[in-house]
Amino acid sequence: MSHATETRRLASVPDLEARLVTWLARHSIDALRISLGLVFLGFGVLKFVPGLSPAESLAEDTLRVMTLGILPAQIGLVGVAALETTIGILLLTGRGMRLALVLLALELVGILSPLVLLPGQMFRGPLAPTLAGQYVLKDVIVAAAGMVVAAKTLGARLVVDRDPRQPNEGARS
Repeated sequence: MSHATETRRLASVPDLEARLVTWLARHSIDALRISLGLVFLGFGVLKFVPGLSPAESLAEDTLRVMTLGILPAQIGLVGVAALETTIGILLLTGRGMRLALVLLALELVGILSPLVLLPGQMFRGPLAPTLAGQYVLKDVIVAAAGMVVAAKTLGARLVVDRDPRQPNEGARS
């Protein structure tokens, strides 16, 4: 390969990176919002069908503790299903985003509450989560994703703050 060809090939890598960074800044948060919407819609719809959701018993146990046993399990489960489905639809459409964020915040309290309300079901030991515990702990990522979507909804922007073709002095390889 000639020196000129090698130079052109190397010069195109930073240009591709610059285009990628710009594309990611423009589309990644919407992709995150849509993926959250799909997850909530899918899990919400499952809860409408008795016995179909693998989280059904965990949701029922959590609701029983949260409502002091006053709310019948099936009514509570339909309520959770409706809430999750609504959140999913709002996130997918991008409409009613402020309402979606309020509902998401309420849902996250319920989703993460088994860590406090049902520790015996969540952990076998101090650092040994059960399968149910792992299921709930992964929702910390859902909470963080919701925070990113909330930031954009409330006016924050993901922008490219430097020319990606220039070396990043603080970056680690």
